[in-house]
Amino acid sequence: MNYKFRKKPVVIEAFQITKATRLDNKDWPEWLNKAWNLHVKDVGAVYPNAATNPAGTGQLVINTLEGIMTVGWDDYIIQGVAGELYACKPDIFKKTYEEVT
Repeated sequence: MNYKFRKKPVVIEAFQITKATRLDNKDWPEWLNKAWNLHVKDVGAVYPNAATNPAGTGQLVINTLEGIMTVGWDDYIIQGVAGELYACKPDIFKKTYEEVT
C-alpha cells in the first residue's frame, strides 16, 4: 500500500492579513469581502475576534467546517478549490505555494 501523496497542482487565491491590511480593507479580494459580510454562524464567515479585542479591531477568525480558526498576524487567508476559507502560517504558505503570474 502506498502512503505517500503529492498535492495536485491547483491554483488557489490567498490574501495576507497584516495589521495594516486588517484595518484597511480597500485591497481585500472580493471573496474575502463577501466572507466578511456573512453572519458569524455561517460557514466561511470572517469576523473580528471579540475574545482578543472587544473593540473589533484585532485579529480575525474564520468559521470553518472544522470549527473556529484564528487568523494570526501575517497569516494568509486561503480560498481553497471548493471555495472554503482557512488560515495558513506564512512559513508553511511559502513552502507550499508559489505565485502564479
